[in-house]
Amino acid sequence: MSASGGTKAIVAALAANAAIAVAKFVAFLFSGSSSMLAESVHSVADSGNQALLLVGGKRAQRKATPQHPFGYGRERYIYAFLVSIVLFSLGGMFALYEGYEKIKNPHELEHWYWPVGVLVFAIIAEAFSFRTAIKESNALRGKRSWKEFVRHAKAPELPVVLLEDLGALVGLVLALGGVGLALLTGDSVWDGIGTLCIGVLLVLIALILAVETKSLLLGEAAGAEETRKIEAAVVDGDTVTRVIHMRTLHLGPEELLVAAKIAVRHDDTAAEVAAAIDAAESRIREAVPIARVIYLEPDIYSEEESARGADAEATPGGPARTEH
Repeated sequence: MSASGGTKAIVAALAANAAIAVAKFVAFLFSGSSSMLAESVHSVADSGNQALLLVGGKRAQRKATPQHPFGYGRERYIYAFLVSIVLFSLGGMFALYEGYEKIKNPHELEHWYWPVGVLVFAIIAEAFSFRTAIKESNALRGKRSWKEFVRHAKAPELPVVLLEDLGALVGLVLALGGVGLALLTGDSVWDGIGTLCIGVLLVLIALILAVETKSLLLGEAAGAEETRKIEAAVVDGDTVTRVIHMRTLHLGPEELLVAAKIAVRHDDTAAEVAAAIDAAESRIREAVPIARVIYLEPDIYSEEESARGADAEATPGGPARTEH
């Protein structure tokens, strides 16, 4: 996995969650707190998710084959989508069930200092993990807001770790609040309410991850800035006079496919056109290094054809032809 995949952030989160999961489970055994059990399962799910991200990054590095000529870069998106499923089912739904059971059948907390101590330790550990994820993300985020970064990042690992760590910190605060209120009021129903809140939080985060990774799985185009750079690099003002139309597609976070129909002069020879295409490909790769697969089709530009607009039938996803 490349540096932009956030391997350091994933490993930091995996180490923190594995240690926290053990501590939470021990605290649950001593106290019987449903919040602690929900948080234990949450940390186990998070640990498994980080392992999935590492596996996805490793498998995405496989070389292209005749059956998969564009490589395996998008496998990282598949594993990120699996993370959302695990977080929803193992984390969120279990917490909702456990919270419901605790409210329905409350029982007094025992050895309260165990869950409180573990939760404080977990908040500190998760804060360090979250800090690492923020630091790694800032190197790629640039001037974008956090919302824009999560929504438009092509590498899924850092947004996943960021949302997981944020959810973990908020969940720990909710668990601490539930345990604290149960101790202050003597009513363990508060522990169950805290557990329900954790479940709702995890389900919401899982749904956000599912929506974002689904978009990546379907295939996203290059960003606006990259598109402008590619269009500027294609045109040399001599042989290549304009871009008639262009399609881009991310084959993976660090691999971009570019397909374009370019306008050349009607009196250029085949050798001149071929040389111009080779030069345009070199300029594209220099301007946007992740543009690895490039197909340029020369054509003669026509004002009349351009005025008609793009052919919807020739566009992927366009209307189906009607048989008569």
